Amino acid sequence: MNNPELAPLGEPGAGDDGGLPKLGEDGGLPDLGGGLGDLGGGAELPGLGADGDPLDEAIAELQGVLEHDQAMGPLDGAGQGGQEHAGLHDLVMSLPVQVDVIIGAADIPVSDLIGMETGTVVTLNRKIGEPVDICVNGTKIATGELETLDDDPSQLAVRIVSLVQS
Repeated sequence: MNNPELAPLGEPGAGDDGGLPKLGEDGGLPDLGGGLGDLGGGAELPGLGADGDPLDEAIAELQGVLEHDQAMGPLDGAGQGGQEHAGLHDLVMSLPVQVDVIIGAADIPVSDLIGMETGTVVTLNRKIGEPVDICVNGTKIATGELETLDDDPSQLAVRIVSLVQS
């Protein structure tokens, strides 16, 4: 495998800038080009086309989303376009979230972890019948009790016992 040759960076104070931009006269950042343009007030970004810079294109797309979001107003339907709000509300309410039921945990040394094999028993920090933690997207929202379903005793379920007060 051929390794590419790297050109050395200039020594500080040796007059060679090593290809790095210098601060502007006013001490601010120099104009590095790239056509980012004015990012506020819905201004169009210059120079975007099929061969445009991917960063410029991403910024332009985000600007469009933000402008559309501002035009729609709040989700509660108080702003303009109430029908559009109902659709957005329904969309948000249909988004899936990860619900985890934490039945226990164990702190074990790495040596025990590496030595695990089929049949190894890991002791958890909870006893049978103690409440379990119910988490949504990693945040505890409630505690519950494990139980089985009446119509399918092989199916495990959790009954909410208390909600976490926010």
